[in-house]
Amino acid sequence: NDLRRCFLLSPPFVAPPFGQFGPPPMNATVEELLARLEQLEARVDEHSLFPGASADVLFLLVASLNVFFMQCGFGMLEAGSVTSRSTQAILLKNLLDACLSAFIWWVMGHGIAFDGTNDFIGTAGSDMSSFFLSGYGSGPDSGYHRVFWWFQWTFAAAAGTIVSGAVAERALLLAYLAYTFILTAVIYPIIVHWCWSEAGWLSTKNGHVDSGGNFTSDAVLDGVIDFAGSGVVHLTGGTAGFFGALIIGPRHGRFEVVYDGSKPPRRGRPLQLPGHAPVLQALGTFILWLGWYGFNAGSQLRIATPGASEVIGRIVVNTTLSAAGSGLVSLAIATLGQWRRGTVNYEVPAICNGILAGLVSITAGCACMLPWAAFLTGFIGAFVYYGASKLMLKLQIDDPLDAFAVHGACGLWGCLAVGFFCTCDYSYTESGTACGVFYGGDGLLLATQIVGTIFITLWVGALSAILFSGLMAGGLLRISKEVEDAGLDNSKHGGAAYPDIATAIEEATERITPKRITSATDAAGA
Repeated sequence: NDLRRCFLLSPPFVAPPFGQFGPPPMNATVEELLARLEQLEARVDEHSLFPGASADVLFLLVASLNVFFMQCGFGMLEAGSVTSRSTQAILLKNLLDACLSAFIWWVMGHGIAFDGTNDFIGTAGSDMSSFFLSGYGSGPDSGYHRVFWWFQWTFAAAAGTIVSGAVAERALLLAYLAYTFILTAVIYPIIVHWCWSEAGWLSTKNGHVDSGGNFTSDAVLDGVIDFAGSGVVHLTGGTAGFFGALIIGPRHGRFEVVYDGSKPPRRGRPLQLPGHAPVLQALGTFILWLGWYGFNAGSQLRIATPGASEVIGRIVVNTTLSAAGSGLVSLAIATLGQWRRGTVNYEVPAICNGILAGLVSITAGCACMLPWAAFLTGFIGAFVYYGASKLMLKLQIDDPLDAFAVHGACGLWGCLAVGFFCTCDYSYTESGTACGVFYGGDGLLLATQIVGTIFITLWVGALSAILFSGLMAGGLLRISKEVEDAGLDNSKHGGAAYPDIATAIEEATERITPKRITSATDAAGA
């Protein structure tokens, strides 16, 4: 009866390949049913790549397109957040990030991230090596593996782009190429290996099957739950951006110069240096929000496996609620601050960064939380962003895009939020008690999340500090004051991004600037 039920309850899509095998007669013997089952299993093996594998490839392809489109979003957001005299410079760096990171990810990044059995770093030697994609032949799964490589590259490119916003308007192009190379070749892929490979010491996939057929985790404390990269991508990029902004120093005019006899003059209160195009900021935010659905939902990696559609549906709902909640709260916080100073301004940058803060906050736990917890995660993420942004100003660190506040601080919070709000039913660690403390967890998951974020921060912080300090000591990090005052676009990129506006500004400046009297004739005319 169980065997007959298997045949009768087979899903409709199985019928075309196995049409000649209709339901067995009601009086079939067990031997006949077993023989029929063997025939069906052979046909399943023959057609195993259709339609499931093709659906997986299509799903990951669409998700990758969304994540790659986020590069456009980063470009628009960053261009709108800097002054008009550095627009071409920031766009060029975003384009170079995509080009350079693709080459590095092909040569070595993907291999370091996913190859080998070492728990710290990926190594070559397997039959299917990812270094230069040398082991990717023409087998039945080769298409999926290549799309998976592309999907992971879009994540690596995003991590590098985060840093460019923190050092915008004053970094040399050579410095940008240097830290993009180190981040994509060493810093980021090693963290990916720790958390997402099958051998990483923080990965929930790291384990073995015992003699009884049960999976036993070999990861530290059961492994970190960072589904789409609050820690792996955003904490990494935000931490690197923090040290870059700290070491390179602020832009000229960002902080008041106090002449009190100290040498050099000390910095005072922060001064307004707003971005030149809120329109581009809003456009970039919408593009990033759209791309984030590929970022989070695409991290499910496959859609044809049982239960995948349920997880993907949960992810898109949680991603939406967290972003919306954080955007609303961030605008309310900024407006309340204006009201306390006697004015009310509804600032576009405030809601833009708030939305991004909510997206970063939910990225780790998008698959393992209920909707109310996702909204609360974004709600708290808005306060985390606001506090971190104010802390950066208090420390007199100039971060034009609030890269650390949005990606670093909220990435840290997103990882910790999993330790509080992850449900036991949605947790994918080996231990049955590895769920959030609000759901009766014993604290194991929260402890794992804390350990993971500490090691990610230490690893990225140490290497970034060494890298940026070395570039600064060698005079390879920061542009000169003259170039900065003239603007990178005019000095290094062939002219202003908006030439008509630049000409109008120059003409207006000439009209209002008093001419210096150089002769008696000039004096008489004056």
